[in-house]
Amino acid sequence: MPKPPFRRHLKSSLDLKTTYEATRAGFVALALEKNVRATPYIGEARALQEAASQAKSPADLLKINGIENGLLTAAGLSDKAITHLQQEDKTAAIQNLIEAFLEKAGTKFVEELVFRYLLTRGDTLGGSMRNIGGILAQRKFTRAILSTLKIAGIPYQWQHTKSRAWLESSDDPAIESSIRSLYWKNGKKHRILTYNVIVPVVKNNVDLCLFDSTHEILDPGNPKTYLALGELKGGIDPAGADEHWKTARTALERIRKSFKKAKLKLHTFFIGAAIEKKMADEIWDELQSGELSNAANLNEENQVASISYWLCNL
Repeated sequence: MPKPPFRRHLKSSLDLKTTYEATRAGFVALALEKNVRATPYIGEARALQEAASQAKSPADLLKINGIENGLLTAAGLSDKAITHLQQEDKTAAIQNLIEAFLEKAGTKFVEELVFRYLLTRGDTLGGSMRNIGGILAQRKFTRAILSTLKIAGIPYQWQHTKSRAWLESSDDPAIESSIRSLYWKNGKKHRILTYNVIVPVVKNNVDLCLFDSTHEILDPGNPKTYLALGELKGGIDPAGADEHWKTARTALERIRKSFKKAKLKLHTFFIGAAIEKKMADEIWDELQSGELSNAANLNEENQVASISYWLCNL
């Protein structure tokens, strides 16, 4: 009897537990990404400061062309909010900024303006960072799948996240940031791996879906086309690990029950960045009982490579 696929990279639950070194590296990676994402906002603030420096008083800011959006942002309005305002509302928001804050700052009104601009941009950055763990996890997993296909000499096509266009294989190291789906043919088997699909039979969004189909005829509404469904949790903070696993576990249980009710079998798997001891034990128990088909710690390269190999060869 062949060994279960998880036995290729796991000997016990201890192999699933996230190490301190991996947690530290994960936090550093998040900090670096945050700095990268903050860079444009710093540049915008400098541009605003340079233009606003022409003003001799806060009221003069209204006379400077090309800084209205910067003033509105400093007034606390998001980019989305700005698009919904009439011109008179924009003028009123800027006037309120000037009277309530900039005039009180005296000769340092330009500094006050820049600080308030960055404060609003900080909220924007915070919002974009909330799911950054998931984004980085998706990129890492995608790169592992691409590497597996490349080593096996299997050509692939990939679907662009925004345009939804299908493109040919690429050696561009940055494409994992733009991939929504991957298609490959292994022998006579047609496979599609796609992210974040609302699976009708489950009535929920699923992080990772492997289909038995070509992209020309793919029908996510047909439960018979699903080969494997998985949850990918990229958050690295140990404090949130248990909650991520509870969410994923509930989702995976719902998937299995839904497909069992439809009298269909499929594989389920879990990949997580923050896996604590209790979590690891529970995942290991599900692997041994056969509830879970496979699992891996996202920080362990050999585990990610192994689960990628398994998916590419299903």
